[in-house]
Amino acid sequence: MSETAQAMNNADLIVATLKDAGVTHGFGIPSGNVLPMMEAMRKAGMPFVLTAHEGSAGFAADVMGRMTGRPGFAIATLGPGATNLATGVGDAFLDRSPMIAITCNLNTDQHGRRIQMYIDHHALFAPIAKATLPLRAGSVAETLQEAIRIALSEPMGPVHLDLPEDVALAATDEAVPRIPVPRRLPPPSDDALAAAQEILAGARRPIAVIGSNAMRMAEPGLLRRFVEKHGIPFATTTMAKGMIDEDHPLSVGCIERSKRQIQRGFLRRADLIVGLGYDTIEVEYEAWIGDVPLLQIDIEPVDIAPSVSLRAEVTGDLDAALERLDTMPSLSHDWGPAELATHRDGFQAALRPASDSFTPHQAIDAVRRVLPADGILSFDVGAHTHQIAGQWAAHAPRSFLITNGWSSMGFGLPAAIAAKLARPDLPVVCLIGDGCFQMTCGELATAKRLGIALPVVVLDDRWLGLIRIKQSKRQYGNYGVELQTEEYTEPPAHYFGVPAVGVRDAAALEAALSEALAADGPTVIEAVVDSAHYMDTVFD
Repeated sequence: MSETAQAMNNADLIVATLKDAGVTHGFGIPSGNVLPMMEAMRKAGMPFVLTAHEGSAGFAADVMGRMTGRPGFAIATLGPGATNLATGVGDAFLDRSPMIAITCNLNTDQHGRRIQMYIDHHALFAPIAKATLPLRAGSVAETLQEAIRIALSEPMGPVHLDLPEDVALAATDEAVPRIPVPRRLPPPSDDALAAAQEILAGARRPIAVIGSNAMRMAEPGLLRRFVEKHGIPFATTTMAKGMIDEDHPLSVGCIERSKRQIQRGFLRRADLIVGLGYDTIEVEYEAWIGDVPLLQIDIEPVDIAPSVSLRAEVTGDLDAALERLDTMPSLSHDWGPAELATHRDGFQAALRPASDSFTPHQAIDAVRRVLPADGILSFDVGAHTHQIAGQWAAHAPRSFLITNGWSSMGFGLPAAIAAKLARPDLPVVCLIGDGCFQMTCGELATAKRLGIALPVVVLDDRWLGLIRIKQSKRQYGNYGVELQTEEYTEPPAHYFGVPAVGVRDAAALEAALSEALAADGPTVIEAVVDSAHYMDTVFD
């Protein structure tokens, strides 16, 4: 046994194991119980990113997992730290991002007593994690190995580990365990693939709809090969945008966001919907498919209501399924490029109604013009989510970051910070609503400490716009959703020492954003917009 192994305590062992698993950063907030883990990170050279809230730590860890394919890492103390962290863990659970979430707890002999801040962490995390495991002296390495294996197994997700302080500090002679190699799912059966080929060959107007399970494919280029070989038009769910460049002539756009009825009408002109990695956590099929038959190709059995006409399903490794389908003869069908282009152009035009005011859709287009094609957009949940999902052209996988399973406000800013840490070579922009900004503006201090160039564009319409729309649709009063009443011409000069500028038109936004992308730290850009058109686009 080496001297290094003899000198280790369990906190050192945990950090060494996570580093071997590809973890590069830990996100969280300190407490006395967390200090042993932080000291182990300091000694091992793993950055601890101090966030303003444990929920943000969870969101950031989620996105690190998405971006790297290795577990994101979040840390919190017991009790309120754990409950705050739970929001980010639930996000990773429903959006299926690999994560290790550690709660640093009281000494083992105090568990179960009526002591300040103590709750049953395993009961808390059990419904929102793939597993929740106790770390105990003598079995830390084995438990970590199992946690990493579970987190990286499809469907991926978070694993919660509870670490008592006495266990963290205890010396260990355990060795760093072998890091499990993620195992691919079994390939689909030959019978299922044969049935799928027969159904595809008989379709005259098939449309593929790519969903969020496709985001974790080993070879996402297989999606493009599939649609191009067979000339199949494709749509995407919100999270799957960019899996194929949306400038592709076969792209028909995002479904179930703004102007959704236009997309529903087009999809119902098909005679077959091909779900490719379609996870109903984003939107259930019965919301939009009508009576069009479904062929599901995914990593797990399809989840549908009895009203959906399921022709067949191919279940197993998605890469293997598309590799096999690539061997079948090219299909012939009745779609023509003019029909697809007409639909696409009409859909995009409908998302941009004429206005004499500075609108959200103008602001979004301005950001798209400035952000390079390989840049990353992170955004938040609200009325602007619907607009961005519909009109933004995403050009690459993992360049369009949103939560659409958990759908929590507060995701956008910590997600952008994590994306910039994961890919410092790429420009990142955070585009959020004013309500979301109020939830997480403290994370500007996090970005400033990190010294990352991160423009944060705040669409300020002074309302919780999505809730205001829902109230109006139900003929309720717009009560409790106004964020600001006073008028002002300029925003404050800074937030937490972060420069803040105000813009009132698209040209000013483009100029401010170009400057912010070249800065040596974050910048807040407040874009005051007239969001009246949301009422006609978001749920139409």
